[in-house]
Amino acid sequence: MNQHKRTIRTLSHCFYDLKYHLVWTPKYRGKVLKDTKIKQELRRIFETICKWKHWEVVELNIQDDHIHFVLLATPRDSVSYAMQILKGKSSAWMKKKIKHKSGLYEKESLWARGYFVSTIGLDEMIIRRYVTHQDKHHQTSQPSLFDKLIN
Repeated sequence: MNQHKRTIRTLSHCFYDLKYHLVWTPKYRGKVLKDTKIKQELRRIFETICKWKHWEVVELNIQDDHIHFVLLATPRDSVSYAMQILKGKSSAWMKKKIKHKSGLYEKESLWARGYFVSTIGLDEMIIRRYVTHQDKHHQTSQPSLFDKLIN
């Protein structure tokens, strides 16, 4: 994960700077990603996929129950295609590698169907800092709306 500056990239007929903030979860929002070996293997898988598809991993943070990913993609590939490849390949490879360990789902996809995506514009550094410091963000206890209604 390199220090990315705003640079314009080129293909044969276009100039681009496409960065996406992607967030997705395992099925049932289970905390099946908490093992360090699983996190390391997922990171390796995502970096391999990105190298294969000519994408770049700008930031990646794997939490116990969700993933934040800042991806620099090419205009050849849609966001839905990128998510299909990232989620599909990583689920299949994790099942082969980890098998029945760590509560990974055997017969179905590791990932839930949906995902969140946002393009990154002028607020790139804010999003990158947010992704990098996810573990600190989730350590703070947030007051519940229901606590305020009850009291």
